[in-house]
Amino acid sequence: MMLLPEERRQHILEQLNRHGKIQVASLASVLTVTPETIRRDLDELEAKQMLKRVYGGAVAYSHMKIEPHFDKKRSIKQSAKKAIGEAAAALIQDGDTIVVDVGTTTVELVRAIRGVVGVTIVTNSIPAAELLMERLEAKRFDGKVIILGGVTHPEQKSIAGALTCELLTRFHFDKAFISCAGMTPAGISDYDMEESICSTLMIEQSEQAYVLGDCTKLGETQLCRICDMSKVTAIICDAPMPDKWKRSGLQVGWITPACEP
Repeated sequence: MMLLPEERRQHILEQLNRHGKIQVASLASVLTVTPETIRRDLDELEAKQMLKRVYGGAVAYSHMKIEPHFDKKRSIKQSAKKAIGEAAAALIQDGDTIVVDVGTTTVELVRAIRGVVGVTIVTNSIPAAELLMERLEAKRFDGKVIILGGVTHPEQKSIAGALTCELLTRFHFDKAFISCAGMTPAGISDYDMEESICSTLMIEQSEQAYVLGDCTKLGETQLCRICDMSKVTAIICDAPMPDKWKRSGLQVGWITPACEP
């Protein structure tokens, strides 16, 4: 099958998530390209810390202990994040009260909000808050924006801490849109303890919880647990649910938007 470069690399990541290891020769045969093309794909994916090159192929990238800077994350999987954001924004209805978590993918959700009226949006993401105010002023949607107080985390452009948690307990949300750094059938997780606690509270205070994450998060477990998968209404991801997860009997909604090449 002939695929565009981005589609080819997505296929490579999906196979890696399913099998844990991939071989250059077999990928070249299945995708009908040269081994050199596959090696270039693997080199590019390794540069983005999406896999680790080994002799003859690649293995899953080992868990990073330090979260990449917000600006660095923003450049990774841009088309997938945009598609995930659009799919998430389509779930917002007139009159909804929603909470938007920190993260680069949730910023794409905010960028996609348009046409709805009477919505209330609460967030602890500084870039999301700035973008929401711009879009509100430009009348891209109608409603109000509430920025949660707390301690700022400059590297992730977020607000978290005890005050943020206290404020979250005072709200009831229709929908929560949560980011993460890891997803397994057991649950979702992230790097930072304070931000993860905020994410957990957002889910607890919401009628529905949607987790936004690209395919690089599948099969990953990070230090700080956010919630069990049973608490999640649906995952919005650029890849379908892995077959292994289906065979495990996992019961969770799954939304897979089409991504631009």
